Amino acid sequence: MSCFSALLYKELLRFWKVGFQTVAAPVITSLLYLMIFGHVLEGRLQPLEGVSYTGFLIPGLVMMSVLQNAFANSSSSLIQSKITGNIIFVLLPPISYREFFAAYVIASVVRGVVVGFGVWLASLFFGWTGVAHPWWVLGFVLLGGAILGTLGLIAGIWADKFDQLAAFQKFLIMPLTMLSGVFYSIRSLPEFWQQVSHLNPFFFMIDGFRYGVFGASDVSPWLSFVIVGTAFVLLAALTLQLLQRGYKLRG
Repeated sequence: MSCFSALLYKELLRFWKVGFQTVAAPVITSLLYLMIFGHVLEGRLQPLEGVSYTGFLIPGLVMMSVLQNAFANSSSSLIQSKITGNIIFVLLPPISYREFFAAYVIASVVRGVVVGFGVWLASLFFGWTGVAHPWWVLGFVLLGGAILGTLGLIAGIWADKFDQLAAFQKFLIMPLTMLSGVFYSIRSLPEFWQQVSHLNPFFFMIDGFRYGVFGASDVSPWLSFVIVGTAFVLLAALTLQLLQRGYKLRG
């Protein structure tokens, strides 16, 4: 087994062995959002013509689950390795920084997809209506998971303790996710806040995924794909630079 394969296997096994915490718990949390918001706002809002509010909410929750869990996977794994000191055993083998990056990001995408799939399965009981454009759905899921897995690596590299990682998540990841249009269409916002929402890359991930499901969105899916793809390339380049330099990883 190559060093890359071993590291990828280790990262996949890490979240799978505690699946109740890393998979089942996020699925239950998303279902609680769905039941509460769906019950309260069903019949009062219709963000997309011909789509119930619950139907509108489901794709947003699926994608939100993918993003949050992809970030949690890489960030928690790296900070844990740094704090316990076993990061040295990851860095000692002859593995390139590109393979290191790929192993962590792929494992993060897999966890995000597994959790998102769990939310999708559960949503079948709440009126999931199928997928209009499967390739758009797949593209935004993979790109969104890769971006958040990369952000998780950046957070794990930068943070020296769990408090700093929690701050990164609570003050950056959580606000960007919750204000990305998961629970509402930005068309319902005043013009100024619509423009502000366009500065949030998470909005384009959610909106592009929703287009894949319904065939309707707030902005062009091609625009969303270009913005999301560009964000991944830039973040990946930054992360690879940090890994190549061994920033906060090597003494």
